[in-house]
Amino acid sequence: MAAVATAAATALTFRKADPMSRDLTESTTPERPRFGPRSRRTALLVVLGASLLTVGVATLLPPEPPADVVIEGTQGGVSTLDRAIRTAEAKLAKHEQDPQTWAELGAAYVEVARVKADPAYFPKAEEALRKSLAQQPDGNGVALAGMGALANARHDFAGARDWGEKAKAALPDNAEVHGVLNDAYTQLGDTTRATAALQRMLDLKPGVSSFTRAAYEFEIHGQVDDARHALDRALADAVDPGDVAFCRNLLGELAFDNGDLDTAQRHFEAGQRAVPTETSLQQGKAKVAAARGQTAKALAGYQDLVDRQPNVGNLREYALLLSSAGAPESAARQYRLFEEQRRLEVESGANVDLEASLVAADRGDAAQALRFAQAEWERRQPVFVADAMAWALHLNGRNAEALTFADRAASTGWRSAAFNYHRGMILAGLGRSADAVKALSEALRINPNFSLTDARTARTTLANLGGAG
Repeated sequence: MAAVATAAATALTFRKADPMSRDLTESTTPERPRFGPRSRRTALLVVLGASLLTVGVATLLPPEPPADVVIEGTQGGVSTLDRAIRTAEAKLAKHEQDPQTWAELGAAYVEVARVKADPAYFPKAEEALRKSLAQQPDGNGVALAGMGALANARHDFAGARDWGEKAKAALPDNAEVHGVLNDAYTQLGDTTRATAALQRMLDLKPGVSSFTRAAYEFEIHGQVDDARHALDRALADAVDPGDVAFCRNLLGELAFDNGDLDTAQRHFEAGQRAVPTETSLQQGKAKVAAARGQTAKALAGYQDLVDRQPNVGNLREYALLLSSAGAPESAARQYRLFEEQRRLEVESGANVDLEASLVAADRGDAAQALRFAQAEWERRQPVFVADAMAWALHLNGRNAEALTFADRAASTGWRSAAFNYHRGMILAGLGRSADAVKALSEALRINPNFSLTDARTARTTLANLGGAG
């Protein structure tokens, strides 16, 4: 079995505005990999921390909302964003030649697209940002950073990198610009540049946005305790209810992905107390219910979830749960809705080939799974796309090639039940039974509930191979 956790641990220095600087790795022991195509860390969701990245939006906000403004929604900052957008639109209606306000409006549209899971805002964001750049072509760092954030949201990570580098030239000491670059380089698989951008962000502005990104960085390198510590730091700094809910959701997902259902439930519930309408927390609670065998509760949770936020990630998870619950016709309906949503995302300029590959794999369409995975691999090569390639190749019976991608997926040391499951099934396909038993056992040890269907297959395969089922 090839080495799977040989990457060196990452080291990030955290500091606050006080003298209490410390290196998070100084007293902790690195662990092993974590990720999975069904976790929140996939590209099914908008890039990590996007809710905390909007560049320049705060400058749009009046101290109090005007009396004639009706604030819509309470979910994770939607009201604030609505205020920002309406303030900008009113300002531009009076004076259209205003590159700063166009840039701020575009950034706000990017953020509201994420919060409302509505890709229809992407073209509006691009139009506003390009108007800003047309009016101020030189030194317009806010608009350049906004274009980078938009490209990240559309999963155009090469484009995000290019926009981010231009923004950095204009605003070298802006923390949010380095956040754009960290997101882009992480998704492109360039861990060296991603870490450098993140460290600069931490140096410039230690806080919720940088600490949550640091947690992701630690997870990529298998340092789960350090990731938890970073999220605790983020939560301690969170004041806005939306930030509290965001941190609680990440802590809950971290606990779930490492097999701790009780802690996951506690964080999801605490997050909902901060923002009762936050759908990511509802998704977490439904996932915990499914893992505990509370199928009716989980199905009801997912039905309400997709009614309110039918994004590709939620639709896929609901379809998987329906399939596992023996409701194939209902699952097929969710997959049809997934295709409709995918079409809308593509029409808005987004790339969702990775998501399409995962769904094709779920449905047993091996050729389509590989076609979409290859298209994504040609664009970017992070470890989770390597894992998708490995799995798609396995489904097509090309296990020798699949193993090379499984090795690539394991290269950073991410603690991942799904990665180990895929690796184990590939090794079983190659007739390497002892190695397959080790990988499948590790998957179930990390998180016995990583997938209702795949965990069951892992146990069956282990029993057939003579391992512990």
